[in-house]
Amino acid sequence: MNPFAYHRATSVQDAVATVAERPDAVYLAGGTNLVDHMKLGVTEPALVVDVGHLPLYDIDHLEDGSLRIGADVRNADLAAHPIVRSRYPVLARALLAGASGQLRNLATTAGNLLQRTRCVYFQDVTTPCNKRSPGQGCSAIGGYVRYHAILGASPHCVATHPSDMAVAMTALDAQVVYVDLDGEHRLPLTDFHRLPGEEPHRDTNLPAGALITAVEIPAPLDGARSTYRKVRDRNSYAFALTSVAAELVTKDGTINSARIALGGVAHKPWRAHRAEHALLGQPAGEDTFTAAAEHELAQAEPLDGNEFKVELTRRTLVATLLGLMEGHQ
Repeated sequence: MNPFAYHRATSVQDAVATVAERPDAVYLAGGTNLVDHMKLGVTEPALVVDVGHLPLYDIDHLEDGSLRIGADVRNADLAAHPIVRSRYPVLARALLAGASGQLRNLATTAGNLLQRTRCVYFQDVTTPCNKRSPGQGCSAIGGYVRYHAILGASPHCVATHPSDMAVAMTALDAQVVYVDLDGEHRLPLTDFHRLPGEEPHRDTNLPAGALITAVEIPAPLDGARSTYRKVRDRNSYAFALTSVAAELVTKDGTINSARIALGGVAHKPWRAHRAEHALLGQPAGEDTFTAAAEHELAQAEPLDGNEFKVELTRRTLVATLLGLMEGHQ
């Protein structure tokens, strides 16, 4: 690891001002992703600004029924929170599906959103990677792609976003609250992460130097059922081959609301808008769910080596929705 300077921020404003003056600075909270990349040489910041101890660790149930989650709330604490478990089971399940208990005790809400891809080529500094060094090329194309994208990729990058929590929050219409030199702002999570396009090194639309302070999730709809299902090569400590975060509201057997996001299949948590639209007003059942899944995945462009993920995702989405109707939240 290369030498770097360290600054322990005394406030949000101090942290933002410090990073604004130093384009070679990064924020540090739990460090479960950043420190790995510093050790591997993937990133070499000259200044690390510690924000992990700032008063951003509260979980507040607001008057309008929404939930405000501080940026430094640990994943384990968020998963165990009684409001999350009772009102947002999709989020609790997604958090518990991620990493190990030890990592969940350290990883933060903001850090989880900002974690970078676990693509083996991105993490190997001896291989070309457009995300790590723009213009070098993408070693994954023509290489090992079992965990790579089938939706929204580009000729410049086919990596996937590794978060489970972000997939659930995307389905829940969460908003990211951040602070920069101009004050506090909000950004829908669906617009927070980016598809690679021609700039795969840009993971998010967060302005340079901005600090995430919270995530806000609206109140669940009356009668909503939600859950998260993750398919992986082993039962723990593995990233998703595919995953589904889903929430349904039905009345008299008809679907009145559907919110769905997919994980493990794209450069960002993939909001399944086509499937959602196909479900609305339709009878809740396997035929409807299958048609919606096929409509969403008609746009899939698998690579040589991960074609299986299309059918796997279709089956997982249908099984998740059927489970919701059967009461398996």
